[in-house]
Amino acid sequence: MYGTIVFVHVVSAVLSIGPLFLLMPSIKRLRNVDTSSESAYLSVIKVIIRIVMHAGHALVVSGALLILTGPWPWYTSWVIATLAVMLLSGVFLSTGFTRVLRRYHLPDSDKGEILTVLNRTSWIYIGLMLIMLWLMVQKPMLW
Repeated sequence: MYGTIVFVHVVSAVLSIGPLFLLMPSIKRLRNVDTSSESAYLSVIKVIIRIVMHAGHALVVSGALLILTGPWPWYTSWVIATLAVMLLSGVFLSTGFTRVLRRYHLPDSDKGEILTVLNRTSWIYIGLMLIMLWLMVQKPMLW
């Protein structure tokens, strides 16, 4: 059973990072499309963010199951650091993408600036996810 949970955890980690790399070309193309194609690209972006969000939920649940059934106690330094980065990335994902996309259709919005923020947000989130991945793979004793 432990091996199955590890598999689910790894797949959900891939699904919580991988689709973000599809976001970059979509944002780049969205800069140069006409208004009729705009909604299609925004739909793709929203689907990507939804996949990342739900994969993150599976990642959290499978990670909790791994800590409960695995050999590492919850108070290990790398587990605590991973939880801290996870909470930070969860807040960042919920505020960084959703709020930015809501502003896109406002009449006085600068769409170029919003897309720049969305692109930067994507890279920051990828960085946070890679930090968590490093903590889970290396399991460093930080204190």
